[in-house]
Amino acid sequence: MNKKNHYYQPPFYLKNGLIQTVYIAKVMEKKWQKYLNLNPIPYQEKIYHGMNNTPLYAIGAIPPHAKGTIIATYGITGSLENQWYLEVLARKAYYLGYAIILFDWRAHGKTAQLSPVLTSDGIFEGQDFLSIASHAKQEGFPSKFWFTGYSLGGKLALWAISYGSKITKINNQSTLTANDIGGCGVICPSLDADKSLSYLENHPIKKYLDKVITKGLRELTISLHKYHPQDISLKNLALVDSIRKFDQYFVISALGFENVRDYYYASSPFRILSTINKPTLIIYAKDDPMFCPTIIPDLQKEVAYNSHLNLMLTAHGGHVGYVNSKQGQKINGDNDIWWAWNRFLNWVIKEDVDN
Repeated sequence: MNKKNHYYQPPFYLKNGLIQTVYIAKVMEKKWQKYLNLNPIPYQEKIYHGMNNTPLYAIGAIPPHAKGTIIATYGITGSLENQWYLEVLARKAYYLGYAIILFDWRAHGKTAQLSPVLTSDGIFEGQDFLSIASHAKQEGFPSKFWFTGYSLGGKLALWAISYGSKITKINNQSTLTANDIGGCGVICPSLDADKSLSYLENHPIKKYLDKVITKGLRELTISLHKYHPQDISLKNLALVDSIRKFDQYFVISALGFENVRDYYYASSPFRILSTINKPTLIIYAKDDPMFCPTIIPDLQKEVAYNSHLNLMLTAHGGHVGYVNSKQGQKINGDNDIWWAWNRFLNWVIKEDVDN
């Protein structure tokens, strides 16, 4: 890929990864629509059924003469109602001619209202992506199907493309063929939870990111209890003071793990990157404050061994930030500030043409 086409140059005030991460979360959340001159999408609400028949709430739309479908979800907390960064992707993709399906993944948003099933960090969610694609194909959503997500959602999408790379072995996806799966692109995916959470927990400043996310996880658990009081107990909620403790007290037992370290190992994308045989783009920032920096050499090694993986590693970007400067927009030929989504969509278009 042309290096110039993925050169990222943030505004001078966002060259610190932690600052850009906070800026995206606190500032851009309130003014993102000023930087997106595209009309809202005429979504239709949908209920799909994923792995083990788990109901999944989604919204979708097909533009005229659609040339493929993008299926996407978001990170560790939130819902479709507040994930504006996902809506940026959706509008840009829709007006480029791609059908779009966005879904609340397990234990999130309206999916949480439908089912008490908790998260599995990709082990089941990866197959949920494929189930959605299978049902969507029957509804008339066009192939090829492209999977995407950011942060933890990026991890889920990587699991999806791994399962999609061996689709003939997935019993309940009979309507999908290998040719229906286009590929996967992810932004700042979670790759090694154990290493990164240890990094956050022991950092004098970044440990507060763990606390903010934990607050969201506690709220998620309370909502699940509200909808499913017989299935979700709040007995151990007072013990949850970190992401790791949430997984320990609310997630691993249902999945059959004895400890969180085994769970993090089992759900790590590093176990599956070598199995991917579909085009996969990974956008990752060296200054991402959420993840341990020592993960980067491990990722570079995996990419070097698998020609289907394409890594865009940037010096700046923060965690799911990538707000582009005017100079950066000029260099990349972009007409807006959304550098990472522009790279993903340009990549999808190129892969469509090449394949």
